[in-house]
Amino acid sequence: MPLVNVMVNSRAYTIACDEGEEDHLRELAAHVDSKVQELLGSVGQVGDQRLLLMAAVLITDELFEARARQDAHAKKAGDLASAHDEISGKLNMSETTAQESLEAAAKRVETLTAKLNAA
Repeated sequence: MPLVNVMVNSRAYTIACDEGEEDHLRELAAHVDSKVQELLGSVGQVGDQRLLLMAAVLITDELFEARARQDAHAKKAGDLASAHDEISGKLNMSETTAQESLEAAAKRVETLTAKLNAA
């Protein structure tokens, strides 16, 4: 299991990860560090534990907001799929009605033509 050195708030941390996940872990740690840096700018140096906790809370808030947006998009997609199915059903019914009407009209024309030819 590889060990990766990352920096958060100018402190080095060594974290284990699965093989091939080293770059991803570094990217995640960089994101945490960027949140910590944002917090440093707004609340100052309040201790590593508090900064890391606050960063975790902010990142979790972002995650929850993203999940809520994803759920809303999934609902819209479901609503659109339902509307599509309903419209497709109505279109099929309209096509069937139009076809039946055209066939009935063709039969009437055929009947009238036969009557005219017989007369």
